[in-house]
Amino acid sequence: MPATRFTKLALATILAFAATAAPTSEALLTNPIRTTISRDIKTPDPVPQSGIDEAVELMSTGRMYRYNVKDAASSTVSKCEVEIANYTGHKYCVALNSCGSSIMLMMKCAGLQPGDEVLSNAFTFGAVPSAIEHAGGKAVYVESDYNHVMDMEDLEKKLVEYPNVKFCLISHMRGKLCDMDKLKDACDRHGVVLLEDCAHSLGVSWKDKHTGHVGKVAAISSQSYKMINSGEGGFLLTDDAEIAAKCAVYAGAYEGLAGKHLTVPGPEVFGDLPKQIPNYSVRMSALAAAVIRPQILTLDERREKYNKRYAFVTQKLTERKGDLLSIPVNTPGMTPVHDSLQINLSHKITDEQVQKFLDECATHGLPVELFGHKSNARNFVNWGFAPADQPLPLTAKMLSRACDVRLPLMWDDEDFEDMVDVLCESLDAATADQDFE
Repeated sequence: MPATRFTKLALATILAFAATAAPTSEALLTNPIRTTISRDIKTPDPVPQSGIDEAVELMSTGRMYRYNVKDAASSTVSKCEVEIANYTGHKYCVALNSCGSSIMLMMKCAGLQPGDEVLSNAFTFGAVPSAIEHAGGKAVYVESDYNHVMDMEDLEKKLVEYPNVKFCLISHMRGKLCDMDKLKDACDRHGVVLLEDCAHSLGVSWKDKHTGHVGKVAAISSQSYKMINSGEGGFLLTDDAEIAAKCAVYAGAYEGLAGKHLTVPGPEVFGDLPKQIPNYSVRMSALAAAVIRPQILTLDERREKYNKRYAFVTQKLTERKGDLLSIPVNTPGMTPVHDSLQINLSHKITDEQVQKFLDECATHGLPVELFGHKSNARNFVNWGFAPADQPLPLTAKMLSRACDVRLPLMWDDEDFEDMVDVLCESLDAATADQDFE
């Protein structure tokens, strides 16, 4: 059983017994039976059998190297790039070994020079400032608000305060989009190139167009906890021919190997690039591409399932505990993929009570992360390799109460009823000694 469950009759029997039993039964009344989850919150999406079969076939032939094929049409990696580009609507696509590589390369391909300033969300995963550092840039952080997106007012302020900034790397953290039209307008007014980190937003749309089209270049992820799972992997997506050619060369298309790609421009765009820029050898392996391909076909189906469960969980949480928590609001114009849950605890709750809430959840089988925890890689205070040079009070305050819970696709619907119960019961236990009236 995934959780401890009791029928109404069983509960009535227990309470009746408790009312007439010895004083020791008082412990039962003061410590009610709690819901406990036994499912693994980190259960990833499985690889469809057809992906397993293709990977096994590649291993049986030994042709796992991305270019060990007679032509582009025979390449598993190239076919995967076509399918991803068709899904997102981009003209060019280069598959890479990680989304971190994709983000790093999109900055270098867009023209970033050593020391160039790059605006980015103060709330994102540490891999984003890491990629900025890897590309040779200097991160400048923009505040994030309680909807977990970039704050447009602070963006305008930073664009004025940093007149030499050349790039804005927007991270769609947990699949949440800011007002992309306002963002693009602000960047255009200041001559800043907009780049999109879409690691969390595969399947998410902005005004009926897949994410990654407002900016000049985009990156998506196939890390295990994303919408497509190859363990690790990423894709660079763009409609810019020069950027696509540079990325292919950086990724490992030396000599004439660009001819074994299907979603890059022709040789006239590549020109002498293989002699001008280094080969980092970071293109995706054939095995990773093989397990991704069938997952692309089920993206829309899985999005619908995720969103239905998210709607159930958020409705129940709001009904039961809306006085102590809130749910980030989606920006009008976006179509979401809610494969995880974020909640903002009320600031009426103390730091000690927040920690007790986390402990109570963990004790009852539901690991909940606090974005603002001192060890969380999504907390900007932990980015010593790319520290903020200004205080970020709005982001810091938001992170101190922002919690994160996975919504595993492989769980059953009733498991999400238990999730709601554990969250609400843990909040009750954490705040039992405080009257919020």
